[in-house]
Amino acid sequence: MGAQEQGAEAIGGRWLVIPRTLVFVHHDDAVLMMKRAPHRRVFPNRYNGLGGHIERGEDPAAGALREVYEESGLRAHSLRLRSIHNIDAGGQTGILLFVYTAISEGRAVQNDGAEGDLEWIPREQLGELDLVEDLPKLLPRILAMRDDDPPLSVHVSYDESDSIVLNFHGDG
Repeated sequence: MGAQEQGAEAIGGRWLVIPRTLVFVHHDDAVLMMKRAPHRRVFPNRYNGLGGHIERGEDPAAGALREVYEESGLRAHSLRLRSIHNIDAGGQTGILLFVYTAISEGRAVQNDGAEGDLEWIPREQLGELDLVEDLPKLLPRILAMRDDDPPLSVHVSYDESDSIVLNFHGDG
Protein backbone atom coordinates (compact mmCIF):
# COMPACT_ATOMS: atom_id res chain seq x y z
CA MET A 1 0.00 0.00 0.00
CA GLY A 2 1.40 3.38 -0.96
CA ALA A 3 1.21 6.67 0.92
CA GLN A 4 -1.77 7.86 -1.12
CA GLU A 5 -3.75 4.77 -0.09
CA GLN A 6 -3.49 5.56 3.63
CA GLY A 7 -6.48 7.94 3.52
CA ALA A 8 -4.69 10.73 5.42
CA GLU A 9 -6.37 13.39 3.28
CA ALA A 10 -9.90 12.12 4.09
CA ILE A 11 -10.38 14.48 7.03
CA GLY A 12 -13.88 15.77 6.38
CA GLY A 13 -15.92 15.34 9.55
CA ARG A 14 -13.32 13.12 11.22
CA TRP A 15 -11.89 13.46 14.71
CA LEU A 16 -8.31 14.69 14.47
CA VAL A 17 -5.75 14.57 17.25
CA ILE A 18 -2.41 16.17 18.04
CA PRO A 19 0.12 13.54 19.20
CA ARG A 20 1.98 14.25 22.44
CA THR A 21 4.10 12.39 24.97
CA LEU A 22 4.37 12.45 28.75
CA VAL A 23 7.17 10.69 30.63
CA PHE A 24 7.67 9.96 34.32
CA VAL A 25 11.40 9.38 34.82
CA HIS A 26 12.43 7.35 37.88
CA HIS A 27 15.67 7.17 39.81
CA ASP A 28 15.60 4.94 42.89
CA ASP A 29 12.52 5.99 44.91
CA ALA A 30 11.98 9.38 43.23
CA VAL A 31 10.17 10.66 40.13
CA LEU A 32 11.35 13.66 38.13
CA MET A 33 8.59 16.24 38.01
CA MET A 34 8.40 19.65 36.40
CA LYS A 35 6.69 22.52 38.15
CA ARG A 36 5.44 24.40 35.12
CA ALA A 37 6.51 28.04 34.89
CA PRO A 38 3.86 30.64 35.83
CA HIS A 39 3.90 32.15 32.32
CA ARG A 40 3.09 28.85 30.56
CA ARG A 41 -0.29 28.70 28.85
CA VAL A 42 -0.85 25.04 29.70
CA PHE A 43 -0.86 24.02 33.40
CA PRO A 44 1.01 27.02 34.88
CA ASN A 45 2.47 26.43 38.38
CA ARG A 46 1.38 22.78 38.39
CA TYR A 47 3.50 19.65 38.54
CA ASN A 48 3.65 17.25 35.61
CA GLY A 49 6.04 14.80 34.03
CA LEU A 50 8.23 15.71 31.05
CA GLY A 51 7.04 15.65 27.47
CA GLY A 52 5.59 17.49 24.55
CA HIS A 53 4.66 17.21 20.90
CA ILE A 54 5.73 14.35 18.68
CA GLU A 55 7.60 15.71 15.68
CA ARG A 56 7.00 14.65 12.10
CA GLY A 57 9.30 11.75 11.30
CA GLU A 58 9.51 10.30 14.82
CA ASP A 59 7.54 7.59 16.57
CA PRO A 60 6.02 8.20 20.03
CA ALA A 61 8.89 6.48 21.89
CA ALA A 62 11.55 8.51 20.07
CA GLY A 63 9.56 11.68 20.74
CA ALA A 64 9.32 10.82 24.43
CA LEU A 65 13.06 10.24 24.80
CA ARG A 66 13.83 13.41 22.83
CA GLU A 67 11.57 15.48 25.08
CA VAL A 68 13.17 14.05 28.23
CA TYR A 69 16.61 14.93 26.92
CA GLU A 70 15.58 18.42 25.77
CA GLU A 71 13.89 19.27 29.07
CA SER A 72 16.35 17.64 31.49
CA GLY A 73 19.56 16.63 29.72
CA LEU A 74 18.96 13.05 30.89
CA ARG A 75 19.48 10.02 28.66
CA ALA A 76 16.65 7.91 30.06
CA HIS A 77 16.33 4.20 29.33
CA SER A 78 13.91 1.30 29.92
CA LEU A 79 11.08 3.31 28.36
CA ARG A 80 7.70 1.60 28.95
CA LEU A 81 4.39 2.64 27.40
CA ARG A 82 1.95 2.88 30.33
CA SER A 83 -1.17 4.47 28.85
CA ILE A 84 -2.69 6.02 25.77
CA HIS A 85 -5.18 8.86 26.25
CA ASN A 86 -7.69 10.18 23.73
CA ILE A 87 -8.33 13.67 25.11
CA ASP A 88 -11.45 15.58 24.08
CA ALA A 89 -11.34 19.12 25.47
CA GLY A 90 -14.29 20.24 23.34
CA GLY A 91 -12.37 21.63 20.36
CA GLN A 92 -12.30 20.54 16.75
CA THR A 93 -9.13 18.59 17.46
CA GLY A 94 -8.11 16.55 20.43
CA ILE A 95 -4.89 15.20 21.85
CA LEU A 96 -3.57 11.66 21.64
CA LEU A 97 -1.24 11.33 24.62
CA PHE A 98 1.29 8.52 24.98
CA VAL A 99 2.31 8.17 28.65
CA TYR A 100 5.58 6.43 29.52
CA THR A 101 7.82 5.63 32.43
CA ALA A 102 11.61 5.54 32.09
CA ILE A 103 14.68 5.17 34.27
CA SER A 104 17.61 7.52 34.79
CA GLU A 105 20.98 6.39 36.09
CA GLY A 106 21.49 9.70 37.91
CA ARG A 107 19.73 12.82 39.15
CA ALA A 108 21.93 15.56 37.68
CA VAL A 109 19.62 17.53 35.38
CA GLN A 110 20.24 20.44 33.03
CA ASN A 111 17.34 22.86 32.92
CA ASP A 112 17.13 26.50 31.88
CA GLY A 113 13.79 27.01 33.64
CA ALA A 114 12.03 28.29 30.50
CA GLU A 115 9.27 25.69 30.77
CA GLY A 116 9.51 25.15 34.51
CA ASP A 117 11.68 23.86 37.32
CA LEU A 118 12.64 20.21 37.66
CA GLU A 119 12.51 18.42 41.01
CA TRP A 120 13.11 14.83 42.07
CA ILE A 121 10.13 13.99 44.28
CA PRO A 122 10.01 10.88 46.50
CA ARG A 123 7.15 8.65 45.34
CA GLU A 124 5.36 8.86 48.68
CA GLN A 125 5.27 12.67 48.44
CA LEU A 126 3.78 12.96 44.95
CA GLY A 127 0.24 13.26 46.33
CA GLU A 128 1.23 16.38 48.28
CA LEU A 129 2.01 18.37 45.11
CA ASP A 130 -0.26 20.65 43.09
CA LEU A 131 -0.47 18.15 40.25
CA VAL A 132 -1.98 18.54 36.80
CA GLU A 133 -5.66 17.67 37.23
CA ASP A 134 -5.63 14.07 35.94
CA LEU A 135 -2.48 12.92 37.76
CA PRO A 136 -4.04 12.18 41.18
CA LYS A 137 -6.10 9.45 39.46
CA LEU A 138 -3.53 8.41 36.86
CA LEU A 139 -0.15 8.48 38.56
CA PRO A 140 -0.84 5.86 41.28
CA ARG A 141 -2.04 3.43 38.62
CA ILE A 142 0.95 4.01 36.39
CA LEU A 143 3.51 3.79 39.18
CA ALA A 144 2.00 0.50 40.38
CA MET A 145 2.30 -1.16 36.96
CA ARG A 146 4.65 -4.09 36.40
CA ASP A 147 6.97 -4.11 33.39
CA ASP A 148 4.82 -6.67 31.58
CA ASP A 149 1.45 -4.97 32.20
CA PRO A 150 -0.32 -3.83 29.04
CA PRO A 151 -0.83 -0.08 28.63
CA LEU A 152 -3.99 1.52 29.97
CA SER A 153 -6.47 2.91 27.45
CA VAL A 154 -8.09 6.13 28.64
CA HIS A 155 -10.72 8.49 27.23
CA VAL A 156 -10.50 11.96 28.78
CA SER A 157 -13.28 14.53 28.55
CA TYR A 158 -14.83 17.33 30.60
CA ASP A 159 -18.31 17.47 32.12
CA GLU A 160 -20.78 20.38 32.15
CA SER A 161 -18.96 22.00 35.09
CA ASP A 162 -15.61 21.71 33.21
CA SER A 163 -14.33 18.99 35.55
CA ILE A 164 -12.13 16.30 34.07
CA VAL A 165 -13.61 12.85 33.46
CA LEU A 166 -11.28 9.89 32.96
CA ASN A 167 -12.73 6.67 31.61
CA PHE A 168 -10.30 3.76 31.85
CA HIS A 169 -11.16 1.02 29.35
CA GLY A 170 -12.21 -2.10 31.19
CA ASP A 171 -13.18 -0.38 34.45
CA GLY A 172 -16.84 -1.13 33.94
